[in-house]
Amino acid sequence: MEDGLYHLRIDTPVGPLLISGTTQFINAVSFTDEPVVDFPQAPALLLDCAQQLYEYFAGDRKVFELPISQEGTAFQQTVWQQLTAIPFGHTISYQQLARRINNPKSIRAVGTTNGKNRLAIIVPCHRVIGSDGSLTGYAGGLWRKRWLLEHERTDLFTGLM
Repeated sequence: MEDGLYHLRIDTPVGPLLISGTTQFINAVSFTDEPVVDFPQAPALLLDCAQQLYEYFAGDRKVFELPISQEGTAFQQTVWQQLTAIPFGHTISYQQLARRINNPKSIRAVGTTNGKNRLAIIVPCHRVIGSDGSLTGYAGGLWRKRWLLEHERTDLFTGLM
């Protein structure tokens, strides 16, 4: 199989997701409202990504184990790396995220970078909220952000009752 760019569309509780990548890296997971199209056979890595996403939505996966790659500046890479360090079921504010990258005055740049994340759910930008606890911008829409956060919080308490 050549190492071109492949796509796989899957249905999830938050709507269709389009997984894009090569045989070596997942490059994007994005919400889509596009109609179903015929894509060439997806390589094993994209199928593995789809399986891990299904496990996440089923409540069986809290951490993704996938080789990912998205283009961005050194600053953006730093922010995206910090997003992956936010534990399942937890949230932080944009201000806290700016502090974590040792750049407390970069709150707006952190927010902009968060919005440019092309790996929805895998790089969990949905876990970043406003300092006052409010849900703020999300490329997939605030209803999806709310759903993802509730899904993760609900799972945390399973078995405690």
